[in-house]
Amino acid sequence: MGNWFKRNGTHFAIIGIFIAICFFYFTPAFQGKTLGQNDVTRAQSTQKEIMDYRDKDTTILWTNQILGGMPAFQIWAPYPNNITTHVIGGLKAIFPSPIDTVLLFLLGAYLLFCVLKLNPWLAAAGAIAVTFSSYNIILLVAGHANQAYAIAFFAPILAGIILTLRGKYFMGATLTALFLAIEIRANHIQMTYYLLLAILVLIIFEVFNAVKTKTLPSFAKALAYLGVATLLALAVNASTLWSTAEYSNDTIRGKSNLTKSSVKEPGNGLDKDYAYEWSEGVGETFTILVPNLYGGGSGLAALDNNSAVVKAFVSKGIPEEQAVGYVQQLAGIGISTYWGDKQFTEGPFYFGAIVCFLFVLGLFIVKNRLKWWLLAAVVLSVLLSYGRNFAFFSDLFFNYFPLYNKFRAVESIMVIAALCFPIMAFLAVNEIIVTKDRTEIFKKLKIALYIVGGFTLILAVMPDLFFSFKSVQHQQIIQYLAQALKGDNDFANSIGNAIVQDRIGLARADAIRSLILILITFGLLWAFIKQKLNATVLSLILLAVTLIDMWQIDKRYLKDESFVAKADIQKPQPREVDQIILRDKDPDFRVIDLTQPLKQDAITPYFYKSIGGYSAARLKRYDELLDNQMSKSVNQDVLDMLNTKYIINADQKSQTLSMQANATACGHAWFVKSVRYVDNADQEMQVISSFAPKDEAIVDKKFRSVIDEKQTSVDPSANITLTSYSPDHLVYQSGSTATMIAVFSEIYYDKGWKMLIDGVEKPYFRADYILRAAQIPVGNHKIEFIFHPASYYTGEGISLAGSILLVLALGGVVYTETKKKPVKK
Repeated sequence: MGNWFKRNGTHFAIIGIFIAICFFYFTPAFQGKTLGQNDVTRAQSTQKEIMDYRDKDTTILWTNQILGGMPAFQIWAPYPNNITTHVIGGLKAIFPSPIDTVLLFLLGAYLLFCVLKLNPWLAAAGAIAVTFSSYNIILLVAGHANQAYAIAFFAPILAGIILTLRGKYFMGATLTALFLAIEIRANHIQMTYYLLLAILVLIIFEVFNAVKTKTLPSFAKALAYLGVATLLALAVNASTLWSTAEYSNDTIRGKSNLTKSSVKEPGNGLDKDYAYEWSEGVGETFTILVPNLYGGGSGLAALDNNSAVVKAFVSKGIPEEQAVGYVQQLAGIGISTYWGDKQFTEGPFYFGAIVCFLFVLGLFIVKNRLKWWLLAAVVLSVLLSYGRNFAFFSDLFFNYFPLYNKFRAVESIMVIAALCFPIMAFLAVNEIIVTKDRTEIFKKLKIALYIVGGFTLILAVMPDLFFSFKSVQHQQIIQYLAQALKGDNDFANSIGNAIVQDRIGLARADAIRSLILILITFGLLWAFIKQKLNATVLSLILLAVTLIDMWQIDKRYLKDESFVAKADIQKPQPREVDQIILRDKDPDFRVIDLTQPLKQDAITPYFYKSIGGYSAARLKRYDELLDNQMSKSVNQDVLDMLNTKYIINADQKSQTLSMQANATACGHAWFVKSVRYVDNADQEMQVISSFAPKDEAIVDKKFRSVIDEKQTSVDPSANITLTSYSPDHLVYQSGSTATMIAVFSEIYYDKGWKMLIDGVEKPYFRADYILRAAQIPVGNHKIEFIFHPASYYTGEGISLAGSILLVLALGGVVYTETKKKPVKK
């Protein structure tokens, strides 16, 4: 055992350094503070009902808190039979957020570089480059924890695959299964999909190599092991994947129900404009080398008292202290240092000046066959990140590649390039270290300097040679500013020119910074080639300068001020209208807040069940309902059928919030006098535009077989009331002297909900486009709606079996590795 620790002493030292880096970088997290993330604040309202029940030790898989009601699979759900749930939970229990995620990045990338046979210190430098790529840090600041967690496992998954392809079949496949299982459990399918695209490209290159080297049998064996590993990872996550797959067809990523609509609806998948909303600008790609080339993040926080904009205000006789305040107000009208065409951005993709220089060098000197895969993966991810800015290529994938049209914010595929760049970069350094004859390498080192250093020098000297530093809306913003300045066009133009000069200044400063780092890296490699440094010293210095490079840029986005005490995390505070509505003790009614965007409402759902809310996986039918019945004008009939008891609006005179009780709300459930059948969803949507929901139910004719029309009649005195409420178990009591049709003000979803009448399961159907309805027999009856999806509960059984197999495989790896005799030297 002592020899084992001695042999691995360097690895333990590096892990200690990683923990120390996290301590100094995220000191506030060790002090009990947390990131005050915007998206976390929004998640509080989305998860409110789910967490309230969780506090009572009750798990619900359905929530009525947002968007009328929806499954909780993509919001929060426990998966206790999945072994990776406990692995993730253990890590989070040991290290505070976001340190757990950052350590996973560091350790996973370190494993990959060690598998690639880099010396430990060089592997550590590569791990730092991968981890502190700016997008990873920006994700943590924004609160995209699952996305960051998913990306953290890219590197170790690749490590497992490479081990398997190298002939370490059992160990490689087991590690692949473990890391892929955790990757899937992170539940960010888009990131996993992007990784699988990169792996597909890798497999294509490996097939070519196997044919070329006549090693198809061993490659086929490796592929078989990887296939089993993939199946095992899928089995471990059976409940997650089954629930998601089943649910996805009914979400906004599924097929449209409408062929005619007042609002444009995609036939299948996401609307292309929505999917391409965050597309990387072609010129913006160069922020990987010069971070502030496009002005950094949205807003004007990057400007100080010496900025040209401040000086423009001072030149008008405004005191400097006031001028700084005026400049920050300009952000409110769309003026920003960021001048790309995204709606807004938290910051750029910055891979590191050192990494970019070494990547280009790697294209010339790396002999490892992974080079061509890395280059292909980079090209693919960069081109796809352009989205609408390179529509020809993106549309090929959007229209024809399976599942690609289910994802938005296509710029995020740059995470593949963000991983491939450091791999190539540090493979290049390793090539220099292991190559004996370095004469040719030095020539190519100079070529890389001329290319990357030369381009950076041009940006430092003449940044506006290639870039305009003006946004697409530059002139419109100037015109709007002139109006705000009461027609002072000259001053508006001077401010516009000043912001352009400030953008140029930011770009030039970062270009100079990048050039210095490139020259330092060139100098280090020159010193090594001239035998003035040994490999260990070179690796240690590269580790230090890489950390300095990435640390400085990341601190622009994740500062100590980004952390707040947990007690200070902002939660939605009840407004006066909220306090009034909260006096209503009815357990199940809805509220619409017309002062909030319905699909982005982060306030109303925090207090009560809302017509609005936010979810990227909202139900397609409900989304269509909002688009067609709520977007142009609010349909009172639809509000009534959704049991909307309160309407919040802004008083036009006082501009204060007002609340109106909706006296015509239909209630929890009601008996209707008649049923009107329609041919399809288009007719159904058209009819509910104006109808009497209390009196009639609008039903698609495909449900006609569920209704026994001969028995149905009307009892004016019939009643049906909600007697017990839980989001996934609702109980009603009915009484009537006739068999009647009841409509329930609950969202229809046919995968997991079952209806019981006096304990016996009976059929139900959809009415009024989105609600549940059923035929209730004569007499007094107990009616229950219970959400018990097989995809989750049966899936959990499969997950348990998969988890047991994975644990056994991991035990087998540990046993076989410890039994191996050390190689005699």
